[in-house]
Amino acid sequence: MSLSDGFGLWGTVGVILDLTGAIGAASVGLWLWPRRARLAEAGIATVAALFFTAGWCIAAAAAVTAEVPIFASVAESLRNLAWLVVIHRFFAGDGRHSSLAPIRPVIFALAFVELLHLGMILALSSVAMERGLVSLGFDIEVMLRLLVTVGGLVLVHNLYAGAPREMRAGLRWPAVGLAVLWSFDLNLYTVAYLARSWPGEIGALRGAAALALAACFAIAASRNRDELRLKPSRAVTFQTFSLLVIGVYLVAMVAVAQWLSYAGGDFARLIEMAFLTLASAFALVVLPSRRVRSWLKVILAKHFFQHRYDYREEWLRFTRTIGSNDDRGLPLEERVVQSVADITDSPAGLLLTPDEQGDLTLAARWNWPDVDVPATAYPLSALAPFEQSGHIADLDDLREGRTPRGLDVEVPEWLGGERRAWALVPLVHYDRLVGMVVLARPSMARKFDWEDFDLLRVIGQQLASYLAENASQEALAESSRFEDFHRRIAFVMHDIKNLASQFSLLARNAELHAEKPEFRADMLVTLRNSSDKLNALLTRLSRYGSGAVDRLEPVRAADVARGVVRRFGGQVVLTEAQELIATANAHSLEQVLVHLVQNAVDASKPDRPVFLTLAAEGLHARFEVVDSGCGMSAEFVRHRLFKPFVSTKSGGFGIGAFEARELVRGMKGRLDVESREGLGSRFIVRIPLALSNDIQQDSVRKDQKVA
Repeated sequence: MSLSDGFGLWGTVGVILDLTGAIGAASVGLWLWPRRARLAEAGIATVAALFFTAGWCIAAAAAVTAEVPIFASVAESLRNLAWLVVIHRFFAGDGRHSSLAPIRPVIFALAFVELLHLGMILALSSVAMERGLVSLGFDIEVMLRLLVTVGGLVLVHNLYAGAPREMRAGLRWPAVGLAVLWSFDLNLYTVAYLARSWPGEIGALRGAAALALAACFAIAASRNRDELRLKPSRAVTFQTFSLLVIGVYLVAMVAVAQWLSYAGGDFARLIEMAFLTLASAFALVVLPSRRVRSWLKVILAKHFFQHRYDYREEWLRFTRTIGSNDDRGLPLEERVVQSVADITDSPAGLLLTPDEQGDLTLAARWNWPDVDVPATAYPLSALAPFEQSGHIADLDDLREGRTPRGLDVEVPEWLGGERRAWALVPLVHYDRLVGMVVLARPSMARKFDWEDFDLLRVIGQQLASYLAENASQEALAESSRFEDFHRRIAFVMHDIKNLASQFSLLARNAELHAEKPEFRADMLVTLRNSSDKLNALLTRLSRYGSGAVDRLEPVRAADVARGVVRRFGGQVVLTEAQELIATANAHSLEQVLVHLVQNAVDASKPDRPVFLTLAAEGLHARFEVVDSGCGMSAEFVRHRLFKPFVSTKSGGFGIGAFEARELVRGMKGRLDVESREGLGSRFIVRIPLALSNDIQQDSVRKDQKVA
């Protein structure tokens, strides 16, 4: 036969927990003996009380298995007396046993009650009594136990609450352990008194209370006890308190319903059901409401916590709100309002930001679509108090004429007349007002205190930095767009400048050679080419700055080279021009060569020619522009030559070399430079031959066939 077969499931649980509590208490007592000095005056008494507690647990287990409850009752009295001695020694540790006169009489009174109880149970155990006297004796025994447990809890409360602040760290865990032990006994004996019988299910759990007591004293004697502090979060406290309120409500509702069932007579059941229905409906409507939750939060923050806000939770929520940037998220301006409103439980808000004149205008709404905001929401002349001091304004105070000392705060008419508007939170960044949040009145409006001001001021500064950074990014993006526009215009002006140079050269030559038919024919060709280039320039405006090329096609490279030489006259010499077909754009290739030759001419003396060469190099057409001019340093070629808008020429745009390289890349070619200061420069342009393009296409087709 198993153990549970002998005395039931709860008896088995009680024996297991009692033996576990005995082992825990004895183990902590043995461990604490060499460390008893850590508990000062109460060290020896605590070790003794732990062993008495272990003996009580063993006696309780024996009372279940051998059905001898007198041993458990005697052991419990000895346990309580031992812990009363421990409490007295704790009071003696800081000298309060001599300064607080009521302490010693209370302890002696509780010890007397416990001894009286001990004598009574010993006397009753040896006398045979009738059933009525047994019930009376049980009630007296329970009442005496209740007196001791209530008195013990009062002593524990005074022990910790009345201790100096520097002594509370050493008393925290002992007080918790004794409160657990006697609070459990208080509930146990209260139920026993009301039921007029021993609650076996609850009594089976007494060993767990002893185990918790031993654990608390072990923590109290450990070296890292100060790190082990029970600090429930505000969320846990709020949920626990909410459940407690709901539990009290349900108990009260059941009690009233039970009373109605006794007092209602023939209609008792009907009255009871009607009351339960109405009470349940009331609970479903009232308890989940936002106003009730706000009231509970205010009560808890005021009476259960030193600070109103859980700063860690508030900061995590703030970062989650302001940092959410997914496709479904709100714009930054609305997230700014929401992050401030979440702190004060405001249901809506507005964001006002400065315009070009400095007046605040509406920038965003959050859950507040119906408020009528004028074009100038807050004039610049009234913003000085907010910008200078970061003052957070309570609009209710301002409406009633209560202005802060030393500040002349003005409220616009529309804001003063909007009764839902509750507070103004300025967003100040480096002594500059970058915005202001208008908060709507929460369901539980209250006055701001120093904690609200500190948190809102810090959040406001952080939000101001976000808004300032966002404004800087937008300004940078706008500046980048203007830069791109200016770059395009610079490219256009550069090309127009080259065409103007050609027209000037043509005009000078016309003065000398206008009567020659050959010159006139060449002039017409030049004018036609210049006109074509202007038209091509207009069509290429969209691609300037990116190096894009309109279309690649087979081009006679020698014709392009000879056309460039003709444009510059006798100072440019074409030393070699092989008949090659390149894959390029004729206008872009000519533009590249014209720029390189023009730079070479500008860098050379008038009596020194510039050489242009065209030859095949593998699968590329190789153009070389060589001059014997001033040359360039390696540092200039590496860092400045191809950098846009950097020029060594007076009045130059600094984009010619950059555009030439980008155009060559657009034609899938390459531009290289060799130069030495004082000796000259060599520009090498490699453009793929049409043959190489055919070979590449054939290779792709073969690979596709193999695949």
